[in-house]
Amino acid sequence: MSIDFKDKVAIVTGAGGGLGREYALELARRGAKVVVNDLGGARDGTGHSDMALEVVKEIEAMGGEAMSNGGSVTEYDQMEKMVADAKAKWGRIDILINNAGVLRDKTFAKMTPDDFEFVVKVHLTGSAFVTKACWETFREQGYGRILMTASSTGLFGNFGQANYGAAKLGLAGLTKTLQLEGAKYNIRVNSLSPVAGTRMTEDLFPEEAFKLFDPVNVVPAALYLVSEDAPTNAIVGAGAGGFHSSWVVMNDAVWLPDGERTVEGFAARWDDISDFSNLIAPQSGAEQSGAILKAMQKVTGTGPSSARG
Repeated sequence: MSIDFKDKVAIVTGAGGGLGREYALELARRGAKVVVNDLGGARDGTGHSDMALEVVKEIEAMGGEAMSNGGSVTEYDQMEKMVADAKAKWGRIDILINNAGVLRDKTFAKMTPDDFEFVVKVHLTGSAFVTKACWETFREQGYGRILMTASSTGLFGNFGQANYGAAKLGLAGLTKTLQLEGAKYNIRVNSLSPVAGTRMTEDLFPEEAFKLFDPVNVVPAALYLVSEDAPTNAIVGAGAGGFHSSWVVMNDAVWLPDGERTVEGFAARWDDISDFSNLIAPQSGAEQSGAILKAMQKVTGTGPSSARG
């Protein structure tokens, strides 16, 4: 089965290099018209360049259509203008890949409040801003595909990246709500956790590993997750040709009756509460409430049949 993006219009943020560039080029090869967004700064978010324009030239050289945009994802009015410009030129927006990012890695003890706030603003708030700028168009069209860039740091933690991890797990949470709100409009939203050797990570990998984790190896997952037949609410990891899924899971709830609902009662049941079995991957927050009510009914035989989480 061949997957193409003919007649689709895609926005890729942070597409001047690395992963974003590879996404933009492959989308164009497969027929998409591409908005190449990149502020062009250094990996800490400072400075500017013409990186986006260079990628547009590459796309045009292969016979594709593209336009460059140098707006900052942290400035909502600039993202609104980017979307308006794309619609003025091509009439629609079908795909959004939120890829723009920065790094300001330090231990939490040495991290300044500005370092924390800026990284969260670019990754989390920036992705929300671009998505919001596209959202009404997606709803009106009855079609939209959105990819958030999560990270193993957000999902599992990583030393020296408190700001980055907080933002990245936030994006997974944003995905989970937007896929619910967008479902009836055929808007599908997924998260990708890539491992790639890019300008952002060039001094974090040994040389051989850097080559192995070529960004091109992440492209198959990214493009499938924004294709017409994409799933929704998926968290996918990709790197060096390996792919996996991750889930946010919970175990069966343990219900404590009144007499045991104390700190000591909780401590006495900790082994059961933290039991790593009977895991499920809830599809909405309401399932947490449902699990608690189910546990209560199991003990008491009574209780409400449902609740909102």
